Amino acid sequence: MKKVVTLVDYGMGNLGSVKKAFEYLGFEVKLASKGFELERADCMVLPGVGAFKEAMERLKSGGIKEEIRKKVLRDKIPFLGICLGMQLLFEFSYEGESEGLSIFEGKVKLFPKKEGVKIPHMGWNKINVVKDSLLLKGLDGQYFYFVHSYYVDTTDLDLVSSLCIHGLEFTASVERENIFATQFHPEKSGEAGLYLLENFGRLL
Repeated sequence: MKKVVTLVDYGMGNLGSVKKAFEYLGFEVKLASKGFELERADCMVLPGVGAFKEAMERLKSGGIKEEIRKKVLRDKIPFLGICLGMQLLFEFSYEGESEGLSIFEGKVKLFPKKEGVKIPHMGWNKINVVKDSLLLKGLDGQYFYFVHSYYVDTTDLDLVSSLCIHGLEFTASVERENIFATQFHPEKSGEAGLYLLENFGRLL
């Protein structure tokens, strides 16, 4: 029997590529666009591309916000956030001055302007794994694909599982208990990305 991955569809995710990546690895993928559709999810993936404030408005209007918090914090199902899906886990973003899901402490900030540093941060970059990580096992020093202008700033250093450098050192991924998230796009990162998604799948 295939393991089932529930992909949150709130109109702002890179759903096609994420869905294909999991299906390529042998998983069944279900799409959920309303909160009640997440009630029976055994795991959850929250992708994201676009503006933080609009994303939060859509999560609220679809009843998804509270269901994510319930399933992740109370039921402890495996959760993976990707790109904007990682940023949404935090308290506040300066992109649109919006509150987030407040699952973790931290804020989302615009990369500072710096000579020779392009914004958005777009393309392949190396991650440095900084703690024992179920998601990133075997992936220290690997290159992943990034597309973002904002980054997570958190003082909860035990949360951070990998770092990356683009003008400054920033959080490339986070991990705590059942919750995993990456600023980069594993579904666009070739073999390393597929290996990461396999690692996540082993938790199901």
